[in-house]
Amino acid sequence: MPSLLQRVKSKMAIFAHRKARGMLDGEYGSVFRCRSLDFDDLRAYVPGDEVRDIDWKASARHGSPLIKRYVAVRRQTVLLIADTGRNMAAEARDGETKKDIAVMALGVVGYLAHRHGDVVGLVCGDANGSRAIPAKAGESHLERLLREVDSATALDSGPSNIDGQLEHVARTVKGRHLLFVVADERAADAGTEQLLRRLRAQHEILWLTIRDADLVGERHSSHDAVSVADSALLPGHLAASPDVAAAYARAAVERDAGRHAMFRRAGITEGHVTGSAGVMTELFALLERHRRAG
Repeated sequence: MPSLLQRVKSKMAIFAHRKARGMLDGEYGSVFRCRSLDFDDLRAYVPGDEVRDIDWKASARHGSPLIKRYVAVRRQTVLLIADTGRNMAAEARDGETKKDIAVMALGVVGYLAHRHGDVVGLVCGDANGSRAIPAKAGESHLERLLREVDSATALDSGPSNIDGQLEHVARTVKGRHLLFVVADERAADAGTEQLLRRLRAQHEILWLTIRDADLVGERHSSHDAVSVADSALLPGHLAASPDVAAAYARAAVERDAGRHAMFRRAGITEGHVTGSAGVMTELFALLERHRRAG
């Protein structure tokens, strides 16, 4: 069986050259603002590095800017939180299955954690319950986590309910961790916001939303669409209606605005992707926004 982690690593290698990967590593390393660090070595400055990390004396001797690199004295825990309900078996905006995009995103963050010597755990599930795999180190463990998400997500899975997984974390997880949540689009909810505020008081939280397929417009007039959440039917001729398309667009904008406002009030950085091709770029931007917000 092909390795899911190897697929992730291959796409990471294709994404960018060495300097860009180093920038992504640097953004990940900045998430734990209070972690204890020891000086490691120097490397060449690349755009996006913190000016405060420049070693000015060494730069003067070298003739070009050099950045101080640090290593963590102690391991941190990264907890991947994934919706494996049937919504994630649906099609995303770019035509891929949401599950495949989620595996890519979880794999990238998990692999960055592995490279930094951190341990990685998983909480996933649907409305029927949550499953937890304790945090450990190593690529084989990360492969196990990705396989769990991949195998648990199907059209016959229970309804999606990411709040259930968040509540599981709130009840059972002690200490301060980085929570990386991957879920599909959702509307703002007062109960969810209260839960997020509770978690944010204890943890660093990054949230990645996978965008729903666009179900309206001329290109959908030739076939019907079915919601995997409740089996509701959207006939193709209605999807092609300009009035339906306009109402759909307004509802989507309102839902997005409500969700963004909820995350902003809770102090959580959110990103969104439409396909796996955009995962690396969006994760870099997400980590950078989180660092600047802190």
